[in-house]
Amino acid sequence: MELTITNLTKEFSGTRAVDSVNETLTRGVYGLLGVNGAGKTTLMRMLTTLLHPSSGSITWDGEDIFAMEGRFRSILGYLPQEFGFYPNFTVEEYLQYIASIKGLRPAVAKQRVKELLHQVGLSKARSKKMKNLSGGMKRRAGIAQAMLNDPKLLILDEPTAGLDPNERIRFRNLISELAEDRIVLLSTHIVSDVEYIAGKIFLMKDGRIAVSGTAPELTAAMPERVWVCQVSKARIDAYLKALKVSNVKTTPEGAELRIVSAEQPTDDAVQVVPTLEDVFLCYFGQRGGEADAAV
Repeated sequence: MELTITNLTKEFSGTRAVDSVNETLTRGVYGLLGVNGAGKTTLMRMLTTLLHPSSGSITWDGEDIFAMEGRFRSILGYLPQEFGFYPNFTVEEYLQYIASIKGLRPAVAKQRVKELLHQVGLSKARSKKMKNLSGGMKRRAGIAQAMLNDPKLLILDEPTAGLDPNERIRFRNLISELAEDRIVLLSTHIVSDVEYIAGKIFLMKDGRIAVSGTAPELTAAMPERVWVCQVSKARIDAYLKALKVSNVKTTPEGAELRIVSAEQPTDDAVQVVPTLEDVFLCYFGQRGGEADAAV
């Protein structure tokens, strides 16, 4: 089980949205982390054969995925940022409908839908119409439809966007459960989505993989250091404008700032252990968090 990406490039009107990406994925969870516009969704769409690359190749166990056609789609599960559904279908009807499109036999589909409704925590909502589901429940229904064919490759594009913290935790736990015997690639701009569940994380910037590794490897290899210092209220805005500040904690005297910087930002600044959030700020110049759709 191996997905190999070789010199993968995609251009739109002379602009490279994805630029010479080279990676090999085997069983486990991978996180694709980057700000909106980094090229994550374009890469995902090529990996799902929805877009053809301008150059380079993608292979599954040595075979070109575009040449595999239906055989590749039979091992692929995909949850896009926005997935379509008939609003008046119940959850169970929706999954049965998607199962028929995927070519599952009726008896197999019925059993598979029952199993997945239980796995994603929607058994009690099976008769609810899709239009009446909460955002989190819709995303869980989306995971269920992606899992109907028991895929060996599961690709999830911004799966927790718009979810509240509790739903995000539930979603991460579900993804961990699903990763036991498959490759899972999770694209996000929210650091906490991948920090604890991804065995390897790719930081994507301007269409390229800027750096990759486990969370501890990424924090250990940071080109800048992380500092904590106390500043007066009058100086907070100046520091926010001039430096990469990952956190501001209000204190009676002013604020405690967490700063990513190659040099000691103040005489009393103390160096601390970096987090993946600090790594994100180091490479992208902003914190990872909620935002709208990506390129």
